[in-house]
Amino acid sequence: MCLASALVTVYNQMVMNATALDSTFAALADPTRRAILARLAAGEASVGELAAPFAMSQPAVSKHLRVLERAGLISRGRAAQRRPCRLEASALRVATDWLDALRRHWEESYQRLDALLEEMKAAEAGGQRRGGKP
Repeated sequence: MCLASALVTVYNQMVMNATALDSTFAALADPTRRAILARLAAGEASVGELAAPFAMSQPAVSKHLRVLERAGLISRGRAAQRRPCRLEASALRVATDWLDALRRHWEESYQRLDALLEEMKAAEAGGQRRGGKP
């Protein structure tokens, strides 16, 4: 894939998924929300269980949960009086796909740069062997 094509692909993905990406990265920008997601990776938990390790009120934790829920990173169920929160890891797919496309682009760019540098070294070495100027 040529550089221009790769950039167009990345740009198109970014535009099409801008809202999902924006809300995902905004939700992940806060260390409290990242800690909540890390906790939920171990299994579902209630708001009280999620609030316990933080020096903040349960309503403050609930605000963080709303941000995560709007971003699609968690879901809340109903189990009698309890509303357990669950990690929705599939929501991270848009962000990981976008990051993966950027990673591939930069890997290809660095591979082309490495090839160019090798060509330049070979040309320089060939010129020095023939008594040419470096």
